[in-house]
Amino acid sequence: MRLWSISPEYLDVKGLTALWREALLAQAVILGKTRGYQNHPQLLRFMRSADPALYIVQYLHVVYSESLSRGYRFSGSKISAPPAAFLDRIPVTSGQLLFEKKHLLRKLAKRDPSRIPLLTEVGIPRHHDLFYVIEGPVESWEKISTM
Repeated sequence: MRLWSISPEYLDVKGLTALWREALLAQAVILGKTRGYQNHPQLLRFMRSADPALYIVQYLHVVYSESLSRGYRFSGSKISAPPAAFLDRIPVTSGQLLFEKKHLLRKLAKRDPSRIPLLTEVGIPRHHDLFYVIEGPVESWEKISTM
């Protein structure tokens, strides 16, 4: 499961579609509708929030909005609630955003090289609207493989 901290605007069609599915799975986990993935590290930041269900809904609405802007036909009815009018954002470290940038660049090199300039033209990529950036290393919940 990859719940990107970077803005979904950087994702290619496969990445955005996968994010949509994985965020819907995260919603099911948080709402107790599935038993799998309950201890997945990427869910920690949502589970640590004041209202995990509300935060994953907000996350999904941003992904859904990006899909609409591209003309995709994701089903917004799969999101369990409307977006909140106001919600405190969740911190994400600059190191995490840079880690995700490198990770996505590797994926884009194989799947959609035309999207690479969107990321290479920025230092720290724009974050998903649910988050705000703080200085720091890669998040402690991130599983870093040695490639």
